[in-house]
Amino acid sequence: MGIFSPGFTGRPRKASEDLPPGQYLTKDFPVLSAGPTPRITNDQWEFTLTTETGEKRKWNWKALQALPIETINTDLHCVTRWSKLGTTWRGVSIDALLADVDTSAQFAMALCYGGYTTNLPLTELLDGKAWIAFEYDGSPLHAEHGGPARLLVPHLYLWKSAKWIAGLRLMDRDAPGFWENLGYHNHGDPWLEQRYSEA
Repeated sequence: MGIFSPGFTGRPRKASEDLPPGQYLTKDFPVLSAGPTPRITNDQWEFTLTTETGEKRKWNWKALQALPIETINTDLHCVTRWSKLGTTWRGVSIDALLADVDTSAQFAMALCYGGYTTNLPLTELLDGKAWIAFEYDGSPLHAEHGGPARLLVPHLYLWKSAKWIAGLRLMDRDAPGFWENLGYHNHGDPWLEQRYSEA
């Protein structure tokens, strides 16, 4: 996990009222990853939801596609200071995956092909705030951007939108993920500039 792709430094741009503080606008979609890009085919892909009691539910690609699919129009904000406005995605809401799950968990850990993890309060994934996204701009999601499917949590910095998503583990207690263990903020609200931990 020690290899970083180019683009981890920001470039100053004119501020915009649509941008969180400290961000610059880009029309590109920079590729920023730690480690090599996993190459998972649709046939290989599987998503596992594990509750705090150990109960597991699984969806393969066909089962995911059978769930209600939504179109998401949203802005993206990366902790490295770029923002991309007006992006369009298609995916399945986390609400749909948790609709019949009995849980009292307050937190979740996103688990990914390649070993990446990131933690989120469960409230940040529900009520139409997060999706398993598999299309971007009308095309299947490329591996470099997390395909075949990634977590999309656009109201938080983009590292929380874990690429190559393989599952969610529900937790009674919070625990840091990959970047959070390396000093990134535990929450990651771009409007509050929650880039790095104050601890």
